[in-house]
Amino acid sequence: MTVLACAMSHSPLIGEIEPPPGVLGEIDAAVTQVREAIEAFDPDVTVILGPDHFNGVFYDMMPPFCIGSAAQSIGDWGTQERALPVDADHAGRLVRASLEADIDVAQSERMYVDHGMTQTLEMLFGADYERPVVPVFVNAVGLPLGPMRRVRAFGEAMGREIATWGERVLVVGSGGLSHDPPVPKLAGASPEVRERLIDGREYTPEQRTERQRRVIEAARTQVNEGVGQQPLNEDFDRLVLDTLLEGSIEDVDLWANDWMAAEGGGSAHEIRTWVATFAAARVAAGRTPKVAGRWYWPVHAWGTGFGIALTEPI
Repeated sequence: MTVLACAMSHSPLIGEIEPPPGVLGEIDAAVTQVREAIEAFDPDVTVILGPDHFNGVFYDMMPPFCIGSAAQSIGDWGTQERALPVDADHAGRLVRASLEADIDVAQSERMYVDHGMTQTLEMLFGADYERPVVPVFVNAVGLPLGPMRRVRAFGEAMGREIATWGERVLVVGSGGLSHDPPVPKLAGASPEVRERLIDGREYTPEQRTERQRRVIEAARTQVNEGVGQQPLNEDFDRLVLDTLLEGSIEDVDLWANDWMAAEGGGSAHEIRTWVATFAAARVAAGRTPKVAGRWYWPVHAWGTGFGIALTEPI
């Protein structure tokens, strides 16, 4: 068994709003380095952990964690609308192992995923990839959220199972870092918005286009006028990177949900995917992985602290 771990931010505004000169080139160079490392590693299976932005998971049934035995990409924000090449056998193993570890994980035989997973997969593997994947939904926006210690425990349960596979396993966390996009909340929502948050699966292409237009407009207002969204917090982002990459991952147990939102914005909870990823890698390997690459940019044009982290194969 060999494990490689990678975590990467995503943003729907990639390709929509240009960051300052030079930043995009630096990000592209880092992504190329990560892709080359993954190609050299040649994973047998990739476990991809990502959030959802009320495109596939709704309040009619909002689990803290869900593992998909089959999955369909909805194709938002320029990603492909397609069936993912899911490895159902490995997905089932992770479900059973999580339940045995007292983690109440849900299982889906028809998971719908959005750019929170697929943008990162396409950045790492390119379009039309066929490498086997196991999609793992980690709730980051459907309040209330569970404590961070449960996220770490979930990652560790997966890591113990991965250690038994005897295969090359890539674990990817997609999300974060500090950002505060205009994600609607159930509390105080209008009847129309409330219904969409409870069950918005029948969203029309026109409704999706309008929703994306509003996100782009809000981002441009933030960039041009400095109003609307909570500012990025570089100190918070560096704390996340230091904690996860320098062997002190247990410190996340003390991170209260309200504190995380206050410091990193409402969607900073996407770092839950990073926490579970590096917890899984550390347990599977029996030690803290060595860092092969660490990159960070506060990309205000995309409204996100954009980070990438890569370990050496273990």
